[in-house]
Amino acid sequence: MSIDRKAIRRRIHARIRKKLVGTTERPRLTVHFSNKNVYVQVIDDSKGLTLASVSTTEEGMAARANVEMAVKAGQLIAERAKSASVSAVVFDRGGHIYHGKVKALAEAARAAGLQF
Repeated sequence: MSIDRKAIRRRIHARIRKKLVGTTERPRLTVHFSNKNVYVQVIDDSKGLTLASVSTTEEGMAARANVEMAVKAGQLIAERAKSASVSAVVFDRGGHIYHGKVKALAEAARAAGLQF
């Protein structure tokens, strides 16, 4: 019997999402990592709107999902969230362990002025 890591991560993420809800005052900052890219969104779950987003598929960003790109994405999402008049968020780590890329992204967003 093999370990299905994606299924385990999805189950963990579902457990986290039961408790986390993005509101208008504190939207949800969610992260997703594919093998090649980093995707970050600020989502207002009460309205069903994405307020700001960043991905490494954009121009000027390298298509890599490493710590360096996670830091750049964290800084950029903080800037875009501020321009959308969002200063505080709820962090949704997407079922990932708070280590490595996830931690680097979160710390970069905090350093750029986003509160969570």
